[in-house]
Amino acid sequence: MPETSHLVELPPCELARLEEIADLVTSVLSSPIRREKLALALMSEGYMKKLLQLFQVCEDLENREGLHHLYEIVRGVLFLNKAALFEVMFSDDCIMDVVGCLEFDPSLVQPKKHREFLTKTAKFKEVIPITDSELRQKIHQTYRVQYIQDIILPTPSVFEENFLSTLTSFIFFNKVEIVSMLQEDEKFLTEVFAQLTDEATEDGKRRELVNFFKEFCAFSQTLQPQNRDAFFKTLANLGILPALEIVMGMDDLQVRAAATDIFSYLVEFSPSMVREFVMQEPQQTDDDVLLINVVIKQMICDSDPELGGAVQLMGLLRTLIDPENMLAPTNKTEKTEFLSFFYKYCMQVLTVPLLASTVDEKNCKDLQEGSTKINPVCPDNFQTAQLLALILELLTFCVEHHTYHIKTYIMNKDLLRRVLVLMNSKHTFLALCALRFMRRIIGQKDEYYNRYIVKGNLFEPVINTLLDNGTRYNLLNSAIIELFEFIKVEDIKSLIAHIIDNYYKALESIEYVQTFKGLKGRYEQEKDRQTLRLNRYRRDARTLDEDEDEEMWFNEDGEAIEKSRPEEEFPESFGKYMEAKKVKESDNKENFPKRTPTGSFKFTFSHSAGAANGTNGANCKPATSPTSAASPNGSPAKSATPPATPVVKTAMVGLVDYPDDEDEEDEDEEQSPRKRPRLGS
Repeated sequence: MPETSHLVELPPCELARLEEIADLVTSVLSSPIRREKLALALMSEGYMKKLLQLFQVCEDLENREGLHHLYEIVRGVLFLNKAALFEVMFSDDCIMDVVGCLEFDPSLVQPKKHREFLTKTAKFKEVIPITDSELRQKIHQTYRVQYIQDIILPTPSVFEENFLSTLTSFIFFNKVEIVSMLQEDEKFLTEVFAQLTDEATEDGKRRELVNFFKEFCAFSQTLQPQNRDAFFKTLANLGILPALEIVMGMDDLQVRAAATDIFSYLVEFSPSMVREFVMQEPQQTDDDVLLINVVIKQMICDSDPELGGAVQLMGLLRTLIDPENMLAPTNKTEKTEFLSFFYKYCMQVLTVPLLASTVDEKNCKDLQEGSTKINPVCPDNFQTAQLLALILELLTFCVEHHTYHIKTYIMNKDLLRRVLVLMNSKHTFLALCALRFMRRIIGQKDEYYNRYIVKGNLFEPVINTLLDNGTRYNLLNSAIIELFEFIKVEDIKSLIAHIIDNYYKALESIEYVQTFKGLKGRYEQEKDRQTLRLNRYRRDARTLDEDEDEEMWFNEDGEAIEKSRPEEEFPESFGKYMEAKKVKESDNKENFPKRTPTGSFKFTFSHSAGAANGTNGANCKPATSPTSAASPNGSPAKSATPPATPVVKTAMVGLVDYPDDEDEEDEDEEQSPRKRPRLGS
């Protein structure tokens, strides 16, 4: 038969039938359909209230067996996961009886005293009297149901995790309702803020007010995003940040811890809101009481040996200075403005412990007179070392994300030199933090940083630490090797040259890794490349000089040729030239190339003995001109027969001076006044 045909019939609600009821409730948990049927049966005719009345009877009779059965029944009903049943069980009339039933766990020898704790030990504190009775009842109910879930009920197994999901939802919606009701009561919140910031408020009262706000903000995490935005905006409008500024500066550790938790809620909700408030402060207050400086001082002065509070505050500072969450479209200048503010007013406060705990090597020589190795003063206190590690972690984050501002600060304060003093610390984790800071700087591959490191010889403390570490194979050794390996792989030439020129003699004996030999190889390659480039430059420069000399020779030769002809000799030479031209035209007229109809010239060649002798054999006879019979110095030539090269030139002149082209020649002569003398040459 299918399960739906079996209706759940509850036995009469009597003491004698408690065992039967307990077995029934336990048996239906494995079947979702039967759980639904049982829940409907329990809600009808007030059956649940009758069961809880039997609890009082059993307790009065000290009926231990009946109380154990009631424990199983109530626990099973909670696992039915029905909100309608919870409304009945967690009402003011029934909830303490439910807690009483859950005290008698059969597995325990003695029952727990949960009701005694809820009624006597746990006290409801009203920082400001709550006049709304519904709100008061909701707060009491939420606290007790939360107690049942967290304290009384055993941790559910893997198979029971979903059985209490409705109970979790019940608590969740109660918290939402409480926050909404408090938020709507503006008079109540205004009074709370007034007392929180009033100097006359007693410390105990202020502690309760801060704890109230802490719990209030914790409840707000249950709100939907839209409602949560409205909640925090309400707190901001009421002045939560100025109030925190006052409270976080107090001496009471509990108050400061609670205020830190509230501040973390605000930063997590809206870093931009906190930054906007902080940037308005310098106009109203001194630097010492700025909210961020208060946070930094609280981080520095954390008395916890493990620095739990300092770690939390460092995380909040990191969130506030992270450029990744400064991209709000409403304020495009937020990043620039806030970082300028932070480095102007807050960075010097953050680095005070670092600068106070390290001494520059130049100032340490007096402490180490007669010693070749300088060991600057370093903090040996573990708590101080932890604090410096936190500060270095934040500075390392700044190097990676704040390119301009942190670079300027490091250069101005010579910060890396001070940080590298910590390489001498006996706390290896602190030396690693200092090394990580330098590694992040080198990782930027910024030549400004590289020149700063080279100029200050800042590799020296790192290499000294490597050599002091000896042959020990540990994290410090590996981290230093990785630093140099990065420089080699990235081929940072300025750092490679500095390391090889200054420290290679100390490092060449390290052969268990090839890092330093690789650096030497890179150095030699770059040196050879520069030498080759220099030689090529010199050769190119020499070739350029020779070309310039040749050009000057031609220029000078041309000028000499022109100057060798006095102006008075020019007319005579020109007359002789024209005479020779007429003779040449009459003698060689038939042998000139004929102009074709298209305007080009046609040459005829004769295969004569001249061709066999290596000449052209063209049918043009050499013409003699006055200029060809003259020497370069203008004196008459010894032989009237010109050499081979001038013959070719003269023939070329003859071609150009064809009678039909006289007009073109005249135009060319007008355009180039130097043409006539060059033809004569």
